[in-house]
Amino acid sequence: MKPVKDRIWNEYAQIDAEETSPGVVRRILAYTDEVMIVENHFEVGAVGALHHHPHTQITYIISGAFEFEINGEKRIVRAGDSLLKKNGIEHGCVCLEKGVLLDVFAPMREDFVTEL
Repeated sequence: MKPVKDRIWNEYAQIDAEETSPGVVRRILAYTDEVMIVENHFEVGAVGALHHHPHTQITYIISGAFEFEINGEKRIVRAGDSLLKKNGIEHGCVCLEKGVLLDVFAPMREDFVTEL
C-alpha cells in the first residue's frame, strides 16, 4: 500500500517498502502536512549520503550501529540514541552494524511521496 496523507490507520504489514539506495529500505509509516514518520532499514556498509533539506529531522536508532556525520562532526551511535538535525544542516551516515532508524520530519518530506 502506498502512503496516503492523513490516513489514520497504517498497518505495517500493508505498507510498501522501497529501496532508496544499495542496502537501504524505506517505509513511510504515516504523515500529515506538518509531520512524517519514516522507518529505514540499513545493511552493513550502506550509506546515507551527506545531504541537507529544509526540514527538521529527529532520528531514533532502533537497532544497529551507525557512524553519523552532522554539521561536520562524526560520532558512532547505537540503539536508544537519538539525533536532532535542524533544517539546512548537512548530515549523513554509514551503517556499521545492520540496523533500523526511525526518522521524524517536520514538515513532511514532500519529495518522498512525489517519488512514488
